[in-house]
Amino acid sequence: MTAYDAIVLAGGAAKRLGGADKPGLSVGGRALLDRVLAACEEAASTVVVGGRRPTVRPVRWTREEPPGGGPLAALDAGVRCVDAGTVLVLSADLPFLGKPTVRRLIETLTASGREAALLTDEDGRDQPLVAAYRAEPLRRELALLATEYGTLAGLPLRLLSHELDLARVDADPFASFDCDTWEDISTARARIREHGTVLDEWITAVKDELGIELDVDTHVLLDLARDAAHGVARPAAPLTTFLVGYAAAKAGGGPEAVAEASRKAAALAVRWADEAEDTGGTGSKGADAG
Repeated sequence: MTAYDAIVLAGGAAKRLGGADKPGLSVGGRALLDRVLAACEEAASTVVVGGRRPTVRPVRWTREEPPGGGPLAALDAGVRCVDAGTVLVLSADLPFLGKPTVRRLIETLTASGREAALLTDEDGRDQPLVAAYRAEPLRRELALLATEYGTLAGLPLRLLSHELDLARVDADPFASFDCDTWEDISTARARIREHGTVLDEWITAVKDELGIELDVDTHVLLDLARDAAHGVARPAAPLTTFLVGYAAAKAGGGPEAVAEASRKAAALAVRWADEAEDTGGTGSKGADAG
């Protein structure tokens, strides 16, 4: 994949949130800004335009001029801090943005030869703050707008996108879902807990919290926990999966080590369960033989 830098816009007054610190609001146990930073962690460098705050990974900070000058002023401040020929631009309030969408934006820009690749929402509207840009055309248009209007402060984003040769990308309709109101925050928090997504969201949150970058087959671990709970005893499930993780770490870590430790523990759980079935779980067959 083409190397890129990322610019995350984390300013704004959040008026519809009563002035709350929107990038710091939690969805699924993680700050909105941290969720976006996780989605673009493959960037060579990441610049966040906004007030400094603790983040899940190191970033470079900058501010727009004047403060509160709007998205074009913030984007201009961010572009001054990056060097890559491709720039990913994101707002800091995208709870469901994931790496696959980011990669698709970068790949579309590269393959299309256009000046920008923008995500479109489910209604077909362009999302210029979920987009990949070629750095030079982006700088050119920002400079032309600043010259034409005398300032970038307060100008709408559509002035920028109207001047660029665009490719458009359809993706998961939730990828461009942003949180502008408390209702949006409530919707995002509820969706995180929906059946079918809550487990993936939880595992991702735990890995981010613990600083773990490991992709494992969660179905294997769930099957192991089930076998340990049913074939041995219910408390055996969490203890067994912990021991599998410990053994995998001792073996050097990685998905292969987890899979091998899981295979061994699962085979042991099956043997344990088979013995219980042979004796009716009471040892009676052994007693009769005696």
